[in-house]
Amino acid sequence: MLPQSIDINGRVISGEEGFREALRTETNDEIRKVLEFCLHWCGPDPEVVLHTSGSTGVPKEIHAKKTAMLASARMTVERLGLKAGDTALLCLPMDYIAGQMVVVRALLAGLRVIVQDPSRHPFEGLTESPVFAALVPLQVKASLETPKEEALMRGVRELIIGGAATDDTLAAILKTFPHHVWSTYGMTETLSHVALRPLSGPKAGPWYEPLPGVTLSESSRGTLVISAPAIDVPRIETNDIVKFAEGSKEFRVLGRVDNVIDTGGIKVPAEALEDAIRSEMPVPFAVTWLPDEDLGSAVTVEVESDHPIALPDFRAILKREGLSPYWKPRHAVFVPKISQTRSGKPDRKGIQRAAAEAKGDLKQDL
Repeated sequence: MLPQSIDINGRVISGEEGFREALRTETNDEIRKVLEFCLHWCGPDPEVVLHTSGSTGVPKEIHAKKTAMLASARMTVERLGLKAGDTALLCLPMDYIAGQMVVVRALLAGLRVIVQDPSRHPFEGLTESPVFAALVPLQVKASLETPKEEALMRGVRELIIGGAATDDTLAAILKTFPHHVWSTYGMTETLSHVALRPLSGPKAGPWYEPLPGVTLSESSRGTLVISAPAIDVPRIETNDIVKFAEGSKEFRVLGRVDNVIDTGGIKVPAEALEDAIRSEMPVPFAVTWLPDEDLGSAVTVEVESDHPIALPDFRAILKREGLSPYWKPRHAVFVPKISQTRSGKPDRKGIQRAAAEAKGDLKQDL
């Protein structure tokens, strides 16, 4: 039988009837979403309908077995050493797997859930640090802007960060945190994360380690293949280009196959180029492409600004980083806002479309 009892903001609710009764009187929208999920969890349907973020295509529905979600929760709870009575901050949307899995972990392990509205400031109004929290980078950055919120975030014993890349500047700050901070690797299809990499302490670095029960390999395309029967994933070949540490099951992500720009036969991973230049870019940006008669596609940097601004010396950066000079962006376009999905990931199709539509002095050759 699935666990059916949970502590939500200090109120213990159990069973299908308990969740139904709580829904009759609850007025907080976020708590209502948790209660609705728990009510369905207690029902006879063996599956939960999940929604992908749409970061690499059209959002879609996925039907996940509740037993598989429970197995995923168990892998995380055991890896992080979470115990009954530990507090868990829920500040991610319940529309997506990340928020739902916080609830499933709480149901499984007896965690006490603290429900906050999904916002840039998840620690606002709290008086003490939760034991466990799952955030996206945008929330981490915003919390660092307020001393009280930063102190609360630093006090989290097990902090996992996912949904988007953690840039080098943020990683340098997180390395100084006194407790465990992890970057997660996973997707809706794998029921949240299947691997973690440390962002804090002496072991902080680029390498992810799979959770127990997860087997990883490399496809003929150089992409990551995931096998995890316990979470109902016999085999998934991802579009992430990876490199395994020699003689180890640890891996690092170099970029996505579908985000590789073929420019005159040179393959340029957009994410890898973004990582290389990020520390010297003064404003938000993304790497994309524009059609080119000679090259097929020309590497382009899309910059969040309503007017042209000075950009760094990309050629010098590439030389310093030991990367090919052919990765240098040939064009810059300036847009009011870099396109993102609802979950905060780069909307690659929207980014490329905005680049193609740029006109006048908002489109420049480099």
